[in-house]
Amino acid sequence: MRIHHIACLQDNYSYLIVDESTKEAAAVDPVEPERVLEVASSHGLTLKFVLTTHHHWDHAGGNDKIKQLVPGIKVYGGSIENVKGCTDKVENGDKVSLGAEITILALHTPCHTQGHISYYVTGKEDEQPAVFTGDTLFIASCGKFFEGTAEQMYQSLNVTLASLPKSTRVYCGHEYSVNNLQFALTLEPDNLRIQQKLTWARNQRQAGQATIPSTIEDELETNLFMRVDLPEIQERVGCKSPVEALER
Repeated sequence: MRIHHIACLQDNYSYLIVDESTKEAAAVDPVEPERVLEVASSHGLTLKFVLTTHHHWDHAGGNDKIKQLVPGIKVYGGSIENVKGCTDKVENGDKVSLGAEITILALHTPCHTQGHISYYVTGKEDEQPAVFTGDTLFIASCGKFFEGTAEQMYQSLNVTLASLPKSTRVYCGHEYSVNNLQFALTLEPDNLRIQQKLTWARNQRQAGQATIPSTIEDELETNLFMRVDLPEIQERVGCKSPVEALER
């Protein structure tokens, strides 16, 4: 499989997931539909459906327009009522196929919003899987707790997403990496992996390049919010449990 990232709005990312054998594609959070379709056309792709991570306008706001531009297209999301333009609701464990080789597994990852869905994507056996995490998991951070609790975010980050294969590529909804890694260093100043990744991320951004994808392994080593089980992290924020650390 091939994945194209598409910079949208101020700092959002939309994505195209491509089955290379059939040239069929799925769009993730196509908030600027014309731009997404232009990229699809330039690569000779046929857009089959849309995957929406959550209902916020900067992720779901292009769904109605893309339905006009691609008549009959399916739009998957965690809620028919709340996700703009959603035609097909997915729940935790539901699967969708793309082309001949790609399987997409819906993972319910609530907290940023209650109906937030992350999409775990697998292709051929020798290919790295990928997960599209919207605003639940960012590189070196997580989304704000707009509709949920620290307990829910702990489950979403440190149980659901952390249990994916370490090689899984992480594609998140925004380009926040430099600021997130700078914050991470304030709590783990001696973490060499954070230092290295921050230097790399700064170089990427200065060159006009994206900092996605990360990997689950990278996040377990550099993302404070996925490291709250460590006693030293809990101690530094003045608490004695991972959920309490997330609340801080």
